Amino acid sequence: MKPAEASLPSDTEVQVKRSFDAPVKLVWRAYVEPDLMRRWCGGLPGWSMPVCEMEMRVGGKYRWRWRNEEQGQEFGFTGEVLEVIPHAKIVHTQIYDAGTLGGCMGSEPSIITVTFQEISGITNVSTTIKYASKADRDEALATGMTDGMEMSYKQLDAALGEM
Repeated sequence: MKPAEASLPSDTEVQVKRSFDAPVKLVWRAYVEPDLMRRWCGGLPGWSMPVCEMEMRVGGKYRWRWRNEEQGQEFGFTGEVLEVIPHAKIVHTQIYDAGTLGGCMGSEPSIITVTFQEISGITNVSTTIKYASKADRDEALATGMTDGMEMSYKQLDAALGEM
């Protein structure tokens, strides 16, 4: 599949679109089942996802944590699920936990909206991240997050091929 396409729909948003050669039911599972998410949502080589706790229901909480096994650095995200439409949409808050990695991705929670649409066996995923301010959005972009997302999406391609 073609690499993810990132855009800036407004001063406070980042949108990342990516297609996957798999039915929406499989892509959905990869997003909502912790054991499957761990397989693909790792980003850079040498990083693992030792914590992947999720209650994918309205009002449910999640906690994700990544670790660089060689250097021992860690960071993560926490939040609350605001909306779930099976096989179509997930909306949740996101708060960055800098852990021992450091850095900043904004001082206020962001709102993440992920939509899923299948057309002829190809699932199109659109992730929109709405930050509290332009400064928060720019801090997050400066981390290289969209490159990291594409690295994870390549791992998702492989995981979907095995499912």
